[in-house]
Amino acid sequence: MRKVKYAIVGAGTSGLTVLGEIRKHTDDFVIINGGHYGTTCARVGCMPSKAMIHSANHYHEAKHFADIGINGAQSLSVDVSSVMTRVRGFRDRFTGGIIGSTTENLGDKRIDGYAKFVGEMILEVNGEQIQAERIILATGSSPVIPAPWKSIGEKLLTSDEIFELETLPKRIAVIGLGVIGLELGQSMARLGCEVTGIEMLETVGALSSPEAIEKAKALFGAEMDLHLGVAAQVMPNPENENEVLIKAGDKEIVVDAVLASLGRRPNLASLDLPAGGISVDERGMPTFDVHSAQISGKPIFIAGDLNGYRQILHEAGDEGRMAVYNAMNFPEISRFERKTALGVAFTDPQIGLVGARMSECDEATTAKAVFHLERNNGRAIVNGTDRGTLVLAANKETKQLLGAELFMADAEHLAHMLAWVIQQKMTVMEILRLPFYHPVMEEALQSALRNLAKEVYSDEEMGITAELTRLT
Repeated sequence: MRKVKYAIVGAGTSGLTVLGEIRKHTDDFVIINGGHYGTTCARVGCMPSKAMIHSANHYHEAKHFADIGINGAQSLSVDVSSVMTRVRGFRDRFTGGIIGSTTENLGDKRIDGYAKFVGEMILEVNGEQIQAERIILATGSSPVIPAPWKSIGEKLLTSDEIFELETLPKRIAVIGLGVIGLELGQSMARLGCEVTGIEMLETVGALSSPEAIEKAKALFGAEMDLHLGVAAQVMPNPENENEVLIKAGDKEIVVDAVLASLGRRPNLASLDLPAGGISVDERGMPTFDVHSAQISGKPIFIAGDLNGYRQILHEAGDEGRMAVYNAMNFPEISRFERKTALGVAFTDPQIGLVGARMSECDEATTAKAVFHLERNNGRAIVNGTDRGTLVLAANKETKQLLGAELFMADAEHLAHMLAWVIQQKMTVMEILRLPFYHPVMEEALQSALRNLAKEVYSDEEMGITAELTRLT
């Protein structure tokens, strides 16, 4: 039996973060990985999707050049096969750089294969048993695919396959309109596909505030055929074997392919955690501390998509740092404050979700304010981006900003600013005392904050100098 101090299981964002740190201190480790090396983001997530979105948005914008006095764009066309080649080129560039800089020259410390527990602190991979003093689990996640849908064979796609296509299907149904489904659905529509979007919830892009949801439904519904609040049944079309039949509520829809975007499931089953003495719940998930990454007091740590907490790259990187720090210092365990929740959908308009979700805020203790961009922000008007809504929430007693939902152009930037001030526990008025330039999109945030201030401050507190910092 091979014995090592550290066993890293998985080579995505968290696992590679752990590897990079451990290599600075010791060569007494192995990294075990089944399947592809590299981050989900670079291979099948944020990076290839952004390349596809970039091309789609440019082509879409060209159709509106005449509105701003630029003629001739109507003759432009899109070569979808070239777009997809470009997408894969960027994907290969990002993944190649990551893998080459982290997993080369590892020799027998790199083990390609799927690990499973066969005893406490004992892993087996490719028939070899490895006993480790500390184990970091970071095997990532896989797309959720309902078993009955597999009957349509290669016409069923996920984000793991969509970027491998030489061209895009003429008609495609995107089932699941969270961030990924919405991004890909809109970009495919802009590249010329007939897109049908289906979502079980009465929302898109994980929005939860009614004001933002209604605006989003209207704008995205103008580009895709939306069916919300319905479950989908997927099957081969009995009248044409080259087509797929979808039943969504009382509607029957025929398409050429289906993109299943139902979220990602942690890759837990193959690890056989109970064989390692690790208790799991009905989902197969072990008990772990989100502030330390430790599993049930053991020298075992879980990080990244595998833990199902926040399946986002920057969170996976932080969890890798927590896991490796505590693994290297075990039995001393440090707990770390989690950063303010931050999520972005790179749609048009973009969606930004920051801090507390609007649907989870207690109405008795929370004040909310809404600001609509239409005709209310000069920069948005002249840019033709005066579409969307900002929704903010603050604690009535402390006046601190709690959360935000943004549906607007360039939400990615305002979402970061809001995440920073929420993490600093700033009050609404403290934020308003920061500088806001004119004319910029940030003035929309200033206006939304002023609306919120009216909800949490008295008339006296909202005096003429309230937004100024007093010296004397």
